[in-house]
Amino acid sequence: MISAGCALDGAVLDAHPGLNALPHDHRHTAGIHESVILSTCNRLEIYATCGAPEEGVSAIIGYLSGQQGLGPDQLRPHLYILENEAAAEHLMRVSCGLDSLVLGEPQILGQVAEAFAQAQGAGMSGLLLAQLFSRAIHAGKRARNETGISRHTTSVSHVAVRLAREQLGDLHNRRVLIVGAGEMAEIAAVAVHGEGARHLTFINRTYGRAEQLAYRFGGRALNWYHLSRALAEADLVISATGAPHAVIYRDDLARVLPHRSRSPLVIVDVALPRDVEPEVSQLSGVLRFDIDDLNGTVDANLAQRQAAIPAVESIIQQELDEYLSWQRSREVVPVLVDLRRKVETVAACELEAALRRLDGADQETEAVMRLLTHRIIGKLLHEPTVRLKGEAVNGNGIVYADALRELFDLGGETADVQVLAERNGFHA
Repeated sequence: MISAGCALDGAVLDAHPGLNALPHDHRHTAGIHESVILSTCNRLEIYATCGAPEEGVSAIIGYLSGQQGLGPDQLRPHLYILENEAAAEHLMRVSCGLDSLVLGEPQILGQVAEAFAQAQGAGMSGLLLAQLFSRAIHAGKRARNETGISRHTTSVSHVAVRLAREQLGDLHNRRVLIVGAGEMAEIAAVAVHGEGARHLTFINRTYGRAEQLAYRFGGRALNWYHLSRALAEADLVISATGAPHAVIYRDDLARVLPHRSRSPLVIVDVALPRDVEPEVSQLSGVLRFDIDDLNGTVDANLAQRQAAIPAVESIIQQELDEYLSWQRSREVVPVLVDLRRKVETVAACELEAALRRLDGADQETEAVMRLLTHRIIGKLLHEPTVRLKGEAVNGNGIVYADALRELFDLGGETADVQVLAERNGFHA
């Protein structure tokens, strides 16, 4: 198994549906059997199983080069390529949020699950990647349920909204004004909407941007010259413009306050440079917070997430060990298939010979003898199967498998032995 990741700018990470778009004969020639593509705003990773790793990597790089309009040599410096255990561990770290720009961010787990589901839907995920992604998703769920890796938000906008809730209580019936319409304003809108606020007003120098956010969150948009009116109506103001100077001044707000019927007014300034003049804090009935007030909470929350890293790494190691044990147990699948096939062949021959001697045996007798033969085979092979898989997990699988082949004269592996193995359920 290999994992090829791309660290290019998010604007060019546009490769879905990934290897599913390659012609089938191309995949076959490169020896790629399974593939899953994980594509997010800041990562593009392809997980694949292949017979020849070098050929598989070359095929993936060739595919990415074609998608991005770059030569392979131009692309290679931006790639990281992992194999086998390292690739499996990397996926688990990704699922748990340890490899994200924001430590412990919750969205990546859903993105991993969605990537796997899409690969399954396209018929590109087989037994190996199904087991790996199932383990990785389970690790991600455990990390979030058993540790604090995703608790204690590290988003300034989310901290701002939680601070406002502490001051105002339930936000459901509070009037919220969001000044600005950029990324920070949008994140703030998501956060305040998630806290139950339903009376949202958006104001921005470009009215169309404010209108878009208002439509998305079921609020209203106002033109910039309505700022004083909006301040008079609001309970909470979150200001997040990209202006190079303040946009809410003490004197302007002082003229608004006598017309307010609602108090107090909580203003949270998440912009850099500041949107709200510091002297606003001098006004009675106004509670002003800025990025400096929020960063202390963000830093404390980040420290709590960082403190959870050892516990998350322990979960990853547990899940990785389970996956590797399962993978090692597959080393002995071919010999178990050959052993069962030989035993069943011998048993079938002896059963038919016995039935010929019982000339005139009725159908019930024949059915009983066939069932007896089937049960004897199962009981005889159960213990060797369990023990051989156990030795494989302990790293001794190849030695015992070779001994079994020699003792029962099973010969070498056949070309279709893996297919037979999976059909007979030895991969479970």
